Amino acid sequence: MKTAVIVFPGSNCDRDLAVALEAVTGTRPAMIWHADTTLPDGLGMIAVPGGFSYGDYLRSGAIAARSPIMRAVVEAAGKGMRVLGVCNGFQVLTEAGLLPGALMRNAGLNFVCRDVALTVENAQSAFTSGYDAGETVSFPVAHHDGNYVADDDTLDRVEGEGRVAFRYAEPVNGSARAIAGLLNNRGNVLGMMPHPERRIEAAHGGDDGRRLFEGLLELVGA
Repeated sequence: MKTAVIVFPGSNCDRDLAVALEAVTGTRPAMIWHADTTLPDGLGMIAVPGGFSYGDYLRSGAIAARSPIMRAVVEAAGKGMRVLGVCNGFQVLTEAGLLPGALMRNAGLNFVCRDVALTVENAQSAFTSGYDAGETVSFPVAHHDGNYVADDDTLDRVEGEGRVAFRYAEPVNGSARAIAGLLNNRGNVLGMMPHPERRIEAAHGGDDGRRLFEGLLELVGA
């Protein structure tokens, strides 16, 4: 499967995603600079990485969402292209209008970096077919603005439509509805705050993240 990783000024997890994608697919992903205006032909997935795009000025992901390449990403997503946004990538996807809601500062106003347990809420999407519904998995988080928020109507809607892919196993900021991974209404766009690319082999402490990429690879075909 041919993949691409978008690179913004300030990205610091783009190489992590590239290494994970190459390890799983056997093919090195194309690294696409933010100022480019077109995407390579024949892609099976686009990945928007974590980091601090544009230094997190204004709001996390706000400037990156308006970069030239994101116009092409939004257009591709509208045609069914699978798009994964991780951490800052999740923030970029919400700012670009591909996912509802926003990512706000953590309640403790501290950068959080640790392993977290997640429950798999939807195991039927392209990204989650390698998991079982209700399964508990573990991924690391590393963020300062990782608090997903949306109004109650939006939360009710995405939950009712089965668009919550992953949820934190423990309440976050006092909420048992805390969303760790969210799908769009077509199921071809996934934003998640934890880092699956950092949990793909035993040296990382487990391979729970690898199954996300393997499930997608199996669905799309090599």
